[in-house]
Amino acid sequence: MSRSRNRHGRRERGRRIGVRGALITGVVSLSVALAGCVGGSASGSDSGTADGAGGTQLHLVGYSTPKTANDAAEQAFAATDAGKGVTWQESYGASGDQSRAVAGGLAADYVNFSTPPDMTRLADAGIVNADWDSGPTKGIVNDTVVVMVVRPGNPQHITGWDDLVKPGIKIVTPNPSSSGSARWNILAAYQQVITSGGSKADAEAYLKKFFKNVQSLPTSGREATNAFLKGDADVLLSYENEAILARQSGEKLDYLVPSSTLLIETPGAVTKKANAKATDFLHYVLSPAGQAIYQQYGFRPVISDAEKVTVKGANDPNDPFPKPDHLSTVADMGGWPTVSKAFFDPDTGLVPKIQAETGKTQ
Repeated sequence: MSRSRNRHGRRERGRRIGVRGALITGVVSLSVALAGCVGGSASGSDSGTADGAGGTQLHLVGYSTPKTANDAAEQAFAATDAGKGVTWQESYGASGDQSRAVAGGLAADYVNFSTPPDMTRLADAGIVNADWDSGPTKGIVNDTVVVMVVRPGNPQHITGWDDLVKPGIKIVTPNPSSSGSARWNILAAYQQVITSGGSKADAEAYLKKFFKNVQSLPTSGREATNAFLKGDADVLLSYENEAILARQSGEKLDYLVPSSTLLIETPGAVTKKANAKATDFLHYVLSPAGQAIYQQYGFRPVISDAEKVTVKGANDPNDPFPKPDHLSTVADMGGWPTVSKAFFDPDTGLVPKIQAETGKTQ
């Protein structure tokens, strides 16, 4: 797959498409899949430790939405020679919060965040290697896209971005100050104006209308899903995999992939002090078998030779990952260093300014 460097030198990854193959089974119940975001807190040394039974305990710190898929991958990894005897202590939450926690001393062997800047924070702190994004997938372990989740039957007849800014439409999306999911959502909303021929001024005007219709800004992507399910909002902006998992778990909802949306590229890495088993796990995650597991839970694959799976809960289980008419990337917008400063800098960024103007800061 093609890769390019933006002007700040950070590598950005283009689209990856092309899959083949087999079905991995297993769906968890709603109580596990959509329950609280945070698993057991990780503590102790940075590297994996003996678990008291002759095995190795690794610490995983990650953003909230891939917990179910990660659990399945951990179980499958344990059945391999490399993963024999490996157990896990996990911590899940909003991506930015989790990254800051590791930077502050939370034990971690394998880290899995929503956005590359959350990984860059740890590279800058010397916790993960500076070349974490130098491999074949540029440090990305899973792909997904921004989708719109609506009530069963789509009673508001939402078909695309223009419908979200109509008077009276109530939107749930996570808070950009804490959630990586929210940042992807906001960038998708902005960029779709540009891809349709609009100007930066048009895109900014759209975001102002968008935020005026935001009903709530939960802390994380998972909390946003729960807020939508429990509330009366009309639409939830979410990860495609999160919508699929909710349907797998028995929730009654519909979702649509907009004709113009954004490719979400989520990174994973091992820490410098990690036990070697953590590297084995990362290799498994990026293997065809590992990617098949993540697909089964709604993630798009990041390797070209990934097995094709039937995905329960997808709009079309046999063709679960449709190609949007316009699939933008952060690279198209200048790369994460540029985007982070322009959109999310707390003092000068466009999004905090619009949130303050519209009164939608929490």
